[in-house]
Amino acid sequence: MTHWIRLATLAAAAALAFGAAKAQTYPNKPINMAVGFAPGGSGDILARLVSSRLATALGQPVVVENRPGAGATIATSYVASAPADGYTLLFVTSGFPGSTALYPKLKYDTVRSFAPVAKVGASPVVVVVPAASPSQNFGEVLAAARKAPGKLNYAAGGGGATTTSLAAEFLKSEAKVDMLMVPYKGSGPALTALLAGEVDMGFDIPSSALPHIQSGKLRALAVTTAKRSAVLPGVPTVAELALPGFEVTGWFGVLAPAGTPAAVVERLNREINAVLAQPDVKERLASLGVEPAQGSPADFAALIASETKRYGDAIRRLGLTAE
Repeated sequence: MTHWIRLATLAAAAALAFGAAKAQTYPNKPINMAVGFAPGGSGDILARLVSSRLATALGQPVVVENRPGAGATIATSYVASAPADGYTLLFVTSGFPGSTALYPKLKYDTVRSFAPVAKVGASPVVVVVPAASPSQNFGEVLAAARKAPGKLNYAAGGGGATTTSLAAEFLKSEAKVDMLMVPYKGSGPALTALLAGEVDMGFDIPSSALPHIQSGKLRALAVTTAKRSAVLPGVPTVAELALPGFEVTGWFGVLAPAGTPAAVVERLNREINAVLAQPDVKERLASLGVEPAQGSPADFAALIASETKRYGDAIRRLGLTAE
């Protein structure tokens, strides 16, 4: 027995030494960062901001690769099956924890299939309408939806497993209104449709919607966080206007495949936290309505586990299924 214990101890020590050695040479080639949405949306904007600074810190290119579709599950499945060597990463939004409840046949698990690297930031979801919309405020939107159930439609970038679409579903449930979701492959295409008047309303993240709000092409009616957004201080919360206690907070982060060496994960976490602490990055994030995060891989893992349960319970309770 002692012999086997000694062998197990030596094997564990060898694995740690191998991981440490690998981290010392990491990275020695370009890194891919997959994004599950089309270019131009909030996830894409933030992934490109983080990846460009991360590339400088690591001394290797960090290439953003857009793989939109199926509520970001295409990109997520791709990364889940990639080699666990730190060269394939996934930029996720807070809709990610709900994917396994919405898509029960997925071959990945949001908790077990990934190594959380770092949370990047948090943001509200903003409810917007085109400037030409007859709805001047959130109350009028709800009144229109109640007057003609199923007639009012809204854009949801990314489809089912996204913060924006889930925020809309939670709002519909709590407000007891029937509105039709029109799914798009990301915030970019959803905003294009909204600006063209092809849909009545949209749910989006300020980082992509803000320029159109500031230009007057879109009208912001409400935000979904418990408190008002610093970047949209004049826009009331859904809780203030109609649904006390209502809260959906969007967040962003970086994952690696499960089994990625801990030393590599720690290196990436350290560098991403350093990027987020840079004054000009903080200023840029603030202008997008995103509050930068600082934390360990364990902190991010705890958030994902908690949100997976919260979103999963809500999705099953509401009987939601992927389109």
